[in-house]
Parts: sequence; structure tokens; C-alpha cells
Amino acid sequence: MDTLKLMIVDDEPIIRKAIKYELNETKALVQCRMSDDGEVENKEIQVLDTFASGPELFARLNDPQAPKPDYLLCDMEFQGEPTGGIAIADRITRHYTNSAGKPIKVIILSGRFDNPLESPSQDAALRNQRVTEIGRVVFESLRHGACAFVSKNAMGGFSIENILRAISCLERGEKYYFNYPVMLTLKEAAERYFGEIDPSGCGAEDFDDEERQVLLFEAAGCTAQEIAQRLAPTWCESDKSIQEIQKDLSRKLNTVNKSGARIAKAIRVGLLDPKEVKFLKR
Repeated sequence: MDTLKLMIVDDEPIIRKAIKYELNETKALVQCRMSDDGEVENKEIQVLDTFASGPELFARLNDPQAPKPDYLLCDMEFQGEPTGGIAIADRITRHYTNSAGKPIKVIILSGRFDNPLESPSQDAALRNQRVTEIGRVVFESLRHGACAFVSKNAMGGFSIENILRAISCLERGEKYYFNYPVMLTLKEAAERYFGEIDPSGCGAEDFDDEERQVLLFEAAGCTAQEIAQRLAPTWCESDKSIQEIQKDLSRKLNTVNKSGARIAKAIRVGLLDPKEVKFLKR
């Protein structure tokens, strides 16, 4: 069975020890994909080592004889520095690879991303400031190379399962993963972000008919293959694949490369009218 190697950097000793013990002692497995014949491919997680700080981690990574990890589980906050994990993710992404020469995938582990100040007695202005701050930190982390975010304070307490689900998600090729408490805050932060400012500065006039048709079919629930088939009679002069057009749309709309993000932003800038969308019957 293939093994995925993991390193952990967190300034809380109990967190480091708990994760290493649970993953190594239980010989934890992640489900990576399902083959064409229906068999599930699993990989075992092996924690190579844990570190209390960035300098300790990089000293090990700079040792040419030391094995390199496939994944780095990294705390966001180190000794009062609220964005220390971003600096580590950025450095890992730019300068380090695993033993096979492939990028090391960074998973951010933190309690800072949970739905903040849920008590109604808390000051509304303070809560809004907190949500905005969390949203900014998450977006910056993604920009600097983080692949996933896992909350330390999952529903019912800290759970190793959330780490395993994140790794499984990334092994399937899905770049972004957020477990439930993180998702609550990100949803609110994103709604406020897009509700208050339009960072792309784009409008409906910046898109051609082909791009608009792709968005309409996407909003109707079509896959990239179905969109290509539906556009085939009139779509002969373009040398781009549907996936390339979708990536261009995400870039122009200044969103992550996800259909939901593209559609929401297209409606926001007036490129799509929800009344025009005809849902695909399955």
C-alpha cells in the first residue's frame, strides 16, 4: 500500500502529540479515488515528525538526507503572530518539494476560522470586523499556496477525521477544502466581500457571447462535456476547450475556478439574469 508522508508544525505540544499518535498508531487511511472497476484506492498516512516553529521545520527540510513530506499540517498562529502560517505556506510553495519532486501540499490548521462570536450579546461591530479579518486571512493564505483549511474546533470537538477528509479531498485533485465551521465563516465573509466591493472592476461589456453562453449552460447544470456538445453547431472558430474558457472566465471575474463562484459573480456584475437560466432536466 502506498504511503503519504506528513509533517506537523504547531506551537501547541498537545496538538502535535495528539495528531501524530492518532495517525500513526491507528495506521490511518485516506480514500484517494475509485478505479474504473469500482475498487477504492487507499493510502496510509505516516507522520514523519512534528515541529514547534518554522525555523525547526525548515532546518529539517534543508537536510538533504532527511525524507521530505507530501503534506504539511501547519498552524496559522505562532506565539502571537496571527499569520505565521501564511509565511510558512508561501516559503514551502516556492522552495520545497516532496521526495518525488512534486509540490508539498499545505493544510492550515487553526481555531481562528470558526464562526466568530456567535453569542448575540457580542458587539456587532466587533463581530463584523472579525469576519472581515478572517476572510482576508483565508484569501491571502490561498494566494500564498495553502490548499486546505481545517478547524481545530470542529462540531463536537477536535476531530482527526477532518484532517483525513481534507487529505482525501486533495488526493482526488480538489484544490480547496474547508470543514464545516470554516465554511460558515467563509460564506459570511465572502458575502460581505462581494456585497461591499467589486475587486475585479468588470462589467457585462467585458465578455463575449461565447463566454456568456458557457456561463448560461453552466448555471443550468451542464458539465463541460455537455456544454461543448450544445455549443458544437455554432462553436467552430474557437480553438479553446470549455475548461480553458471557464478558467478565463474565473480570471476575468476574479473568482476561484469553481462554477458556483463564476455564476454568482456573473449575476453580481449583470452578465447573467437569473430569469434566463433554464435548468437541465436529469
